[in-house]
Amino acid sequence: MSRKYFGTDGIRGAVGTYPITPEFVMKLGWAAGKVFAQQGKSKILIGKDTRISGYMFESALEAGLTAAGVDSGLLGPMPTPGIAYLTRTFHADAGIVISASHNPYHDNGIKFFSADGTKLDDEIELEIERYLDEPMTTVSSDELGKAFRINDAAGRYIEFCKSTVRRLKLKGKRIVLDCAHGATYQIAPAVFEELGAEIITIGASPDGLNINKDIGSTSPKQLQQKVVETRADLGIGFDGDGDRVVMVDEKGEVVDGDELLFIMAMHARSRKRLGGGVVGTLMSNLGLELALKKEKIDFVRANVGDRYVMQQLKEHNWRFGGESSGHLLCLDSTSTGDGVVAALQVMMALQDSGKTLHELKSGMTKCPQTMINVRRNKDVDVTKNKTILAAAAAVEEELDGRGRVLLRPSGTEPVVRVMVEGENGDLVATKAKQLAEIVEKIIS
Repeated sequence: MSRKYFGTDGIRGAVGTYPITPEFVMKLGWAAGKVFAQQGKSKILIGKDTRISGYMFESALEAGLTAAGVDSGLLGPMPTPGIAYLTRTFHADAGIVISASHNPYHDNGIKFFSADGTKLDDEIELEIERYLDEPMTTVSSDELGKAFRINDAAGRYIEFCKSTVRRLKLKGKRIVLDCAHGATYQIAPAVFEELGAEIITIGASPDGLNINKDIGSTSPKQLQQKVVETRADLGIGFDGDGDRVVMVDEKGEVVDGDELLFIMAMHARSRKRLGGGVVGTLMSNLGLELALKKEKIDFVRANVGDRYVMQQLKEHNWRFGGESSGHLLCLDSTSTGDGVVAALQVMMALQDSGKTLHELKSGMTKCPQTMINVRRNKDVDVTKNKTILAAAAAVEEELDGRGRVLLRPSGTEPVVRVMVEGENGDLVATKAKQLAEIVEKIIS
């Protein structure tokens, strides 16, 4: 059975446009409450990022949960992984995050965590959707849920982050933190400062409208400039809800999720805690795969989305995985993608190796990549069309095992992404253009 509302990471869209409306979100809170209340009296935590619509949706969720007879614990602004952690430690039945992650302020979304701090199973999401199609009712007054505010949430999560790297000492390190005017604006500076670092912050003045605006992990230019300007040892950039991280080395060069994952994997192996191979995605740079292969570390690709990375990690019983975007999973430290925890893992790698970030990232070489978006006007399955498949196979043959081709229909736009990747940049660009032209003739 397909899901009507839930995507790969909850429900997301433009504020005021269905389903991201107060009416729907209240109904969603009620539906979730009905599902979790089946086990008796329930408690659900609610956290949010810094976008202005968060106040409205927090109230709507609280009303829906209360009507279903479920207590709600209000966390206030809190990184998404912090909500996952607190859901576990408060023994809540679920956690709800109000956030549209790296999207601009005029978007928002709702995503859920289970009692274990992991994404909900498909069966539970489908059960919530079933209740969404039923009339909303209110329990009797003596059964209504109560709301309470958790005032020490930030302090608890800060201590948890530090506990994942007990040996780490950052005294003498100058670090620029870019909080994207988002949910890490209080958390990240406190964590790194308490570990002894000299902190320079940007993107730490949220006003409800500036989250992710030309700043943060998706726009690291300001971070690069600040690192160079202040002669910092490195920079760390988060996205709006704190589940992604990119870094900037001492030379002002961006270190993306693929490179950070490689650094984390190599450090984990040196400490005998890698626990198997590494999971990337279809979009992970070929350079990551080749570098891990050289080190005799197994590597598999999942579909794009941390949900699918997690599935592969569970299937193989591995610990480390992630996406190029900086959504990184360290399952021996926490249950979900966590930008602050991942950054601390990298800092441990720097401390133990005695090397700079630039030196560590040089352990892998990213391959040139060309991606062309081809607009789709015809309903053609590019993964099954014989002409397209033959053309893709011919390109891969020319790459001679030192490159790859990816044909991926977009989940959000009417386009097919044609990507060619390999060691020879000129060849990659030429072949991507040729393949895109063939795809265009068939689907446009």
